[in-house]
Amino acid sequence: MDTVEDEIAATAARLVVEEGLEYGAAKTRAVRQLGLPARTRLPDNNAVEVAVREHIALFCADTQPAELQALRELALVWMDRLNAFRPHISGAVWHGTATRLNDVFLQLFCDDPKAAEIHLLNQGCSYEVGSTSGFRGEMVDVLSIRSRCAELNETVGVHLLIYDTDDLRGALKPDVQGRKPRGDASALRQLLGARA
Repeated sequence: MDTVEDEIAATAARLVVEEGLEYGAAKTRAVRQLGLPARTRLPDNNAVEVAVREHIALFCADTQPAELQALRELALVWMDRLNAFRPHISGAVWHGTATRLNDVFLQLFCDDPKAAEIHLLNQGCSYEVGSTSGFRGEMVDVLSIRSRCAELNETVGVHLLIYDTDDLRGALKPDVQGRKPRGDASALRQLLGARA
């Protein structure tokens, strides 16, 4: 390891892959596990993602691709079910770093923020309501569903982040690495097709 930040990133990556933690929580726990002061400078999320990819390549190369495929297929099922709300996938499942421990994150862009809830109720789906920081730092509603994934023989969390339709315009700008931070069902189908 070159720096303390690299060591934190590597430890955080292990926690992300092996325990399914989100990056922020993994970095905080890595600092504690390494016995570093709480105010230690943390690596950015890009550094953690690089370390996650390295960890997967070293320790999960035989299982992770199939797990990712199963999660992407589950995401596509939900995107098709929620097509009226312009669903876009984001997070580890979109970026290709997900394992069976990760949840699926879909962003819905709705004319009426309650329409997605009504749709789920009409479909007989139970869900929990919460909130989280959106992609611009604002608080957004989250509808969380537990969905069976037959390929993994597990129940997976599917989280629906509710945005206004107008938010879609700024949502597709590339991130600092030039990648699309989210994709629609067509883009996800292309990823699944490339894997087949």
